[in-house]
Amino acid sequence: MRSPHRVLLVAVLSAASCAAILWLVQESQADQGLPLLGLSSGTIVLEGMSVPDIGPLPAPVPVPTDNARHTAKIELGKQLFFDGRLSRNNQVSCAYCHIPGSGFSDPHPTSLGVDDLIGGRQAPTVLNAAFSPLLFWDGRARSLEEQALGPIQNPIEMAETLDHLVSKLRTVKGYRQQFRNVFGTEISSQDIAKAIAAFARTLISTNSAFDQYSLGNKQAMNQAAIRGMALFKGKARCILCHNGPNFTDNQFHNLGVPQVGPMKVDLGRYDVTRREQDKGAFKTPTLRSILETAPYMHDGVFLSLEEVIEFLDKGGGANPRLSPLMKPLGLTQEEKADLLAFLEALTGAPLTIEPPQLPH
Repeated sequence: MRSPHRVLLVAVLSAASCAAILWLVQESQADQGLPLLGLSSGTIVLEGMSVPDIGPLPAPVPVPTDNARHTAKIELGKQLFFDGRLSRNNQVSCAYCHIPGSGFSDPHPTSLGVDDLIGGRQAPTVLNAAFSPLLFWDGRARSLEEQALGPIQNPIEMAETLDHLVSKLRTVKGYRQQFRNVFGTEISSQDIAKAIAAFARTLISTNSAFDQYSLGNKQAMNQAAIRGMALFKGKARCILCHNGPNFTDNQFHNLGVPQVGPMKVDLGRYDVTRREQDKGAFKTPTLRSILETAPYMHDGVFLSLEEVIEFLDKGGGANPRLSPLMKPLGLTQEEKADLLAFLEALTGAPLTIEPPQLPH
């Protein structure tokens, strides 16, 4: 029979040995400029900063307690998402700017609204918006329900009033019946928002080559993508902002992005918070299915991921409030190609969303 003191001594020595090994590994990684292994496999330590590691999305999609999802509600939301009658001229739908074939974003640098009015920002993807606590480039909406009503009332997007929209939809027999069945009441703007949000929460980019690789299929990503993932977590420093399962810290950063398009000045998050440090800061977008959602940045200034990588490699643009996270990276051409290969590996399984038959 082993002495309990001996068992305790072995345990202490084992723990000490593990700590020593971890310290030696971290010292070696630091010397090479690589991210540090942490005690928890769920974090990455890079340049003294600890951030959540990247990995597969959690299986349950977050759903608010007051807007449970079910098939009839999702189908109603899908119809509303594709229905131009939500706009003043009955032509501009949610899908008009969030196009299924373009990763549920807009292939134009900035979007067109009613009467071909030009918006000031690029329409961000709806993919995985279910995981975002703040919506829009400036984070002014705190839920998908709140976000859904924003573009409807925006004078250069859908330019409709909620009262007039409710009146219009109440003349449509098919909508009246569905709202009664789903919500047990007559049509209201609140329930319009809930239905659209329920549909939006089904638009999930997942099961990418990266996800398959992370779950054990080591053939899912090629060697270039694997090298790119190491760069992503290390030299390229992408993970400092694009972290966690959805590849975003859900924070706001000033990257010194050139301001182009109809807006000569865009103060970004500052318009919401009125904090001086938020001037020119915009929300970190998800990188899932990023290949499908060009152009990039809040004003669509970059038409390709290659342009984005070149911009970030230079340390962003000149700006008095440039994020302290921005600095020149010194990537080689091969490293840039590897990083691009990894970003391509974040493309999720295809979503087949057919436009629905709209009620009359």
